[in-house]
Amino acid sequence: MKARRKKELAKFPRKMRKKLIVTFLTITILLVALIGRIMYIEVTSGEKYEKIVLTQQEYDSTILPYQRGDIVDAKGTVLATSVDVYNVILDCKVLNSKEEYLQPTIEALTSCFEDLKAEDLYKLAEEKPKSQYNKILRRLPYDKVQKFVELQNDTKNHPYIKGVWMEKEYLREYPYGSLAASVIGYTTSGNLGIGGLEDSYNDTLNGVNGREYGYLNSDSNFEKTIKEPVNGKTVVSTIDVNIQSVVEKKLKEFNDACKNGAEEGEGSKNTAAIVMNPNNGEIYAMANYPTFDLNDPRDLSAYYSEEQIKAMSEDEQLEALNKIWQNFCVTQTYEPGSTVKPLTVATGLETGALTGNETYVCDGKEQVGGHTIHCVNRSGHGLLTIEQSIMESCNDALMQMSYAIQKENLLKYQKIFGFGQKTGIDLPGEARTDSLMYTLETMDDASLATNSFGQNFNVTMVQMASAFSSLINGGNYYKPHVVKKITDENGNLIEENKGELLKQTLSKDTCNMVKQYLYKTVSEGTGKTAKVPGYSMGGKTGTAQKYETIEEDGVKKTQRAQGKYLVSFIGYVPQENPQVVIYVVIDEPNVADQAHSSYAQNITREILKEILPYLNIYQDEEYDQEKVVDLDIMGNPVQ
Repeated sequence: MKARRKKELAKFPRKMRKKLIVTFLTITILLVALIGRIMYIEVTSGEKYEKIVLTQQEYDSTILPYQRGDIVDAKGTVLATSVDVYNVILDCKVLNSKEEYLQPTIEALTSCFEDLKAEDLYKLAEEKPKSQYNKILRRLPYDKVQKFVELQNDTKNHPYIKGVWMEKEYLREYPYGSLAASVIGYTTSGNLGIGGLEDSYNDTLNGVNGREYGYLNSDSNFEKTIKEPVNGKTVVSTIDVNIQSVVEKKLKEFNDACKNGAEEGEGSKNTAAIVMNPNNGEIYAMANYPTFDLNDPRDLSAYYSEEQIKAMSEDEQLEALNKIWQNFCVTQTYEPGSTVKPLTVATGLETGALTGNETYVCDGKEQVGGHTIHCVNRSGHGLLTIEQSIMESCNDALMQMSYAIQKENLLKYQKIFGFGQKTGIDLPGEARTDSLMYTLETMDDASLATNSFGQNFNVTMVQMASAFSSLINGGNYYKPHVVKKITDENGNLIEENKGELLKQTLSKDTCNMVKQYLYKTVSEGTGKTAKVPGYSMGGKTGTAQKYETIEEDGVKKTQRAQGKYLVSFIGYVPQENPQVVIYVVIDEPNVADQAHSSYAQNITREILKEILPYLNIYQDEEYDQEKVVDLDIMGNPVQ
């Protein structure tokens, strides 16, 4: 036995044994040092390194969508909102992870959603076994998915319904359909605003998406952390739903009555109206006809038959859509006609070129710069004062005034009134008119004469309404606007617009003198049709003959179109301290004789009859009820 022991030791010489002992001790010391170092790191920097490890984990991340902010009217009525809807997502990888999941899950889906077919789901699970995101149903309201959710959550009775989850998103909804469509605008995918407030306040209405993160913690347990979404802000508009509804109803009534058997959609080329507060620039209503349904902005069926739509090319359909999408009040320019005459007279009075005591003889025409320019009354109005010139809307008298005013003053005050400049209204697509105005170098005697009564230069409706408001409020030019404040989703005020006073256009004395002329125009002159019994009121009519392009011998040229007119009326109530301005424009009404502002006056009267009591503007004039003849939207006596 001893001999065997000695034999074994002989295999490991003394020198080798020493080396083994040294190696063993070295490894032991290194292990002790490593353990000590790990313990030191754990005590001093454990939390730091744990975070580093966790950040390197693969996250299960889900987007939590924000809710786009609401657009509401001045009194809080919701005009645009985002409602939550759900996409049904099938995770084939989970569905196929266990055999017992497949059938119960598909049976539950088909029993809760009638649009799903079992064979389609089995085929999807077979063809995409590893696919984790398959959108099998889109944009369902919660009441449509609630039954399945409750079934899935009942794990006691239905433990094998797996691999299905609901993806939440928001769908833009417009409770009033077409109401104020061109002012509100609509959205496309990705919460991108198109037109109106949806466009101009897109960044304000949008929020920031949140996220839900899932990860394995240091104990290998699955944990979740949530970064909540930030919802968009609420845009409180100046639009009043009740006033807007009245305005749109009257525009439609006129166009329906004006079709006279014409093809669909041809009651007029355009009919539009603005109702605003002259004392701060707030727009109560802004409407044009034709219009469109915000919930289905590409639907043309209201204006064209199914056969007509099918016959249209893509370009023709787009052209038809652009016509109904436009906001005529902001994006279109035109010659204003005689509604400019009060501003021309105000320019003369303000500059001292006129005193108010002048008289003029109208013989029906003026010879200016080699041109014969006619008055609306070709036989002549005879002897007129300035007041009577406005009341009778005499072109001849205004041309004679322009000689005294001179082009320097006329052009200066056109600029002061905002013509040729954008108003800066908080809506997209405002038209530029600077290239449609004369300058000192380009204005000759004939263009001076025609500019004086509203032809040969272009404006937009919002420009005209803003300039006229300054004329009747004492000379204060306010920036027109359709948003009065911005709030957060809880109603807390973030920003407010109480009206931005940009400049002083005229003195109060000049304003008061011209207002008297406008009062007489409605009570005794060409604006009588717009008069609402019992209310003091001023205003001015407008009739502008339109241009047309013709081709002669291969050369295109423009000339005044025979029988094509843009007619309008702009007015205010009451005479003292006006509270509301209304401006109505009809572009080519479908009638035999277009050149009558009475069409615009009829719409004005019918709108005011309904909105003045609503605005708490009370009657301030006596009148004989028995002498009042009720008229309809076309000016015909109501039977």
